[in-house]
Amino acid sequence: MSEENQTDGQSPSFGLQRTYVKDLSLEMPNAPAIFLEPEGPTVEVSIQVGGEQLAESVFEAVVTATVTTRIGDKVLYLVELSQAGIFEAANIPADQLDPLLGIVCPTMLYPYLRANVADAITRTSLPPLHLSEMNFQALYEQRMAQQNGEQEKGEDSGLILPPGARN
Repeated sequence: MSEENQTDGQSPSFGLQRTYVKDLSLEMPNAPAIFLEPEGPTVEVSIQVGGEQLAESVFEAVVTATVTTRIGDKVLYLVELSQAGIFEAANIPADQLDPLLGIVCPTMLYPYLRANVADAITRTSLPPLHLSEMNFQALYEQRMAQQNGEQEKGEDSGLILPPGARN
């Protein structure tokens, strides 16, 4: 108990300060005719992670989901939602900061994103779409391996990898 109450000013600290919907777009370009289609829809989901430093120990992390649902070659609906959060991360060692922002922050934001996507789709009068769980550690490791491979080859894919602007 006494260790938790003592602060020396250099102790690492991390916390979620606020979550918010940074951007939400919902399009149903082929409604109402598409509702008469007998086929079931196909769903494509894309998840991207980004962020930026706002102040010395304050960071914004953003998880963006793009959900495109089609019947045949026609779009039933397209949802793009960016769920953001403001995080305080003070006195975190430099080698731990990038994984914290690329794994922990998106993992904390993703449940909010899932709920907001399902809510937006429900408002179209269609059944909600519940996004699957995401393994942000695997996603982060994949991005780092890709980035290291491109650096070794001297190639630039044109992708902007977090932390920084989302691609």
